[in-house]
Amino acid sequence: MANLKEIRNRITSIGSTMQITSAMKMVSAAKLKKAQDAIVAMRPYSSKLTELLQNLSATLDSEVGGAYSTQREVSKVLMVVITSNRGLCGGFNSSITKEVVKTVNEKYSDATVDLFTIGKKGGDVLSKSYNLTDSRNDIFDDLTFDNVAEIAEKLMELYADGSYDKIELVYNQFKNAATQLPQVEQFLPIKPIEGGEAITNSDYIFEPSKEEIVLALIPKSLKTQLYKAIRDSFASEHGARMTAMHKATDNATDLRDELLLTYNKARQAAITNEILEIVGGAEALNN
Repeated sequence: MANLKEIRNRITSIGSTMQITSAMKMVSAAKLKKAQDAIVAMRPYSSKLTELLQNLSATLDSEVGGAYSTQREVSKVLMVVITSNRGLCGGFNSSITKEVVKTVNEKYSDATVDLFTIGKKGGDVLSKSYNLTDSRNDIFDDLTFDNVAEIAEKLMELYADGSYDKIELVYNQFKNAATQLPQVEQFLPIKPIEGGEAITNSDYIFEPSKEEIVLALIPKSLKTQLYKAIRDSFASEHGARMTAMHKATDNATDLRDELLLTYNKARQAAITNEILEIVGGAEALNN
């Protein structure tokens, strides 16, 4: 059994760890509230915008959508991998890297796959196995629509000039603080409508024409799609970190309690031994 000094040092060390994990939990909880409100408020707008674009595109010739609607044979793919810049958030980052590996092996085994990473942790792991063309780890320092729009425009250019036949987003979708759902979402080409029928001329009166509306909506819709994905990942990161730090604090508390019990038992045994030595010494003097 470890001596009393070693146990005391461990108890002190675990107490310091508890303070750190508890503080990180509270910081993440505060950031999560703001990030959660932002993504919850944005989802209906993003969903309706995408739905409107898909419906309008379905009623027009494929040429109207321009380069962003062109379906090509997939031989070269760009995957935009969204993770975090920091760790200590449980399986948040590893779930994305696993999803990338799974998608490449199952869907694109015959294609060339490049990665564009947003978040340092994903790039650190995946760059060892895949070609990393670019990274934007600074986006979380100032997460605004304008900054994300710059990335979206670059991705749109890469698809329009034929550098890639398909671009997909891989990110964690925020469900709640304890649950994040890995998503693989097609970014380009624009995904055609699935199920149901497209809106027709009898449903709405368009001003200006549908063609002009579609051409104006495409860039805005793509920028909004990417911004929503990054916002989802950002909220998921804080939720995962808050949950991880909560569990770490609970585990540290349990370990501290076990060590305190061990310490008290060891201290009691030491006191008992001292009493026995004193009694034994007194009896030896009397004899």
